[in-house]
Amino acid sequence: MLQDCRYHLDMAKSHGAMHVATVTSRQMDKAGQRREYQSHLVRRTYREDGKVKHQTLANITALPPAAIEAIRAVLRGEQLLPADQALQITRSLPHGHVGLVWAQAKALGMPGLLGPAGRYRNLALALIIARVIHPASKLATGSWWDDTTLGADLGVAGASTDETYAAMDWLLSRQDTIQAKLAKRHLAPGANPSGMAWFDLSSSWVEGSHCPLAKHGYSRDGRNGTLQIEYGLLTDPAGRPVAIKVFPGNTADPSAFIDAVQMVRDKFGLTQLVLVGDRGMITNARIAAVRADPNSELGWLTALRAPAIKALAADGGPLQPTLFDQQDLAEITHPDYSGERLVACRNPFLAAERTRKRTELLASTENLLAPIVAAVTAGRLSGADRIGLKVGKIINRYKMAKHFQVTITDTSLIIIRNTAQIAAEAALDGIYVLRTTVPAEQLDAAGVVTAYKNLAHVERDFRSLKVDDLDLRPIFHRLEDRVRAHVLICMLASYLTWHLRKTLAPLTYTDQEPPARSNPVAPAYRSPSAERKASRHRDSHDNPVWSFRGLLEHLATLTRNQVRVAGTEHTVTMLAEPTPTQQRAFELLNQPLPLTLK
Repeated sequence: MLQDCRYHLDMAKSHGAMHVATVTSRQMDKAGQRREYQSHLVRRTYREDGKVKHQTLANITALPPAAIEAIRAVLRGEQLLPADQALQITRSLPHGHVGLVWAQAKALGMPGLLGPAGRYRNLALALIIARVIHPASKLATGSWWDDTTLGADLGVAGASTDETYAAMDWLLSRQDTIQAKLAKRHLAPGANPSGMAWFDLSSSWVEGSHCPLAKHGYSRDGRNGTLQIEYGLLTDPAGRPVAIKVFPGNTADPSAFIDAVQMVRDKFGLTQLVLVGDRGMITNARIAAVRADPNSELGWLTALRAPAIKALAADGGPLQPTLFDQQDLAEITHPDYSGERLVACRNPFLAAERTRKRTELLASTENLLAPIVAAVTAGRLSGADRIGLKVGKIINRYKMAKHFQVTITDTSLIIIRNTAQIAAEAALDGIYVLRTTVPAEQLDAAGVVTAYKNLAHVERDFRSLKVDDLDLRPIFHRLEDRVRAHVLICMLASYLTWHLRKTLAPLTYTDQEPPARSNPVAPAYRSPSAERKASRHRDSHDNPVWSFRGLLEHLATLTRNQVRVAGTEHTVTMLAEPTPTQQRAFELLNQPLPLTLK
């Protein structure tokens, strides 16, 4: 048949035009049902005696549909090429992750938030987006721009290091304006009915020794002996970052709190806000300083330190164990806290943990001291000074010296537990006392506890800034303003990440509906749906669940391609076909999948 077809085709080349005709016939089958049949015929059309006639050269109905269409195209005069030769992909760049973060930034109005349009704004925005997706040094970030659609679309591809640093300086000059806008958006009375904000301090170490801000201080990163900077983060009730301020590395928490008060009052114009901070930050001295300002009505919510709690629990004091016989929290009063409310809480889980830890540390301290006791008893160690020096090096290694009574002579060493001291401390295990100026009609006792525990939101933001998402640390910049600009970029990236995590929660392990706690003192628990996602790694519809970072990496596989038609200079920009997860991510954002970022 094929040979016959080739013969007729060859003969037809010189005897008339050919085409593929599709003929439809209708017939009645034996069951009386009307059926349609299609035949694909190669025909030659010619004119004879003034009439147009058709000659069937071949019946190609049995060929695959693709082959039939190929023959039809060839007979129309089209030139067919193998698929890998017809189109050429001249450039392919990761686009999905950039497109998603850009869409979120645009939805939040971040370009306008940063300042007027221009090259510096584009560079600053590119630095923030890159910090969310691919945190790296400024030099590495510039190279990364060139390898994604972000560089081309924002016009920052090939930007020099000097331009990048100039953009950082421009952004820093606008920090007060940017943060004031965020404060108006999230902390002003209309947006923040509770009238509360959270403030906490953290630190990160500095590489190098010439930064004016780098000082020795208490390291929250556990890198004692290294130079560091400190920075205070202000958030709204949901934990959304609003403002950040950089301090020298030896700044004490209370000093940072006063700066936060001045920032809220003077730069944001918020004079009736309640600041929530931990017990080491909002001290009696700082509260007195706030009270001394006649133009401010700022309030506070914090916790008492251990000595103040002991004073409340002393004989005749209002903090007695019977308070917690029927409940975990109770309001008490004391003349030392005039104009404030005191909410006492007892967490039995925390009490058990502290008892366990103290018991282990006491035993470990005794084990360390046992060889010294044995040496004195055996006569290998004598002299009160020598014995005391040995004991002093060890007894407080685990901060347990206060729980031991030590008697030393030239020839003896007696170490026994101070049971009265241990019992007194154990009586306060799990007990903490909160102090606040918020009136009861605005926030009940349970709400006070919940508000203080929401400092965990700020801790989560610090983890995002330093570890999970944005790699703020270590600090490599030498100039003070560059350090401040770097931290500001990280804070704005944290603001963007906060919204992305919330929006993309259905695709990630994030708990979308954390259960409300009936008892605010009790530990928090994840919802059953979040537990199922964590155990099965799939959602309720059996779709895969991602980590936030893993989801961004998956979105990066959605590429934007420059496609050139063979034999021409014409190129077409095309996106790869998105996966269901990639498509769903943009649907959650309520944004179309953008071909370009502008």
